Amino acid sequence: MIKPLTCPICDKPLPPQMTQDSGVFPFCSSRCKNVDLFRWSDGKYAIVEDLAQRPDILQEILEDDLFTQSNEEEDIY
Repeated sequence: MIKPLTCPICDKPLPPQMTQDSGVFPFCSSRCKNVDLFRWSDGKYAIVEDLAQRPDILQEILEDDLFTQSNEEEDIY
């Protein structure tokens, strides 16, 4: 049996007519969507990944940070 999709905030089943085109998908309501947004902005969610396992991403972050710092220093002078 296929389990129905549920709201990640309140676990209510989503109506069958709910699609990705809906303004609140994958949530059941705008209230749940706003609760999720608040949790992200409050720092309750985090994407944690060991950067030592991803040297490609670490190098990209370092290059972007160095580039940003050098541009900021040029703007000062």
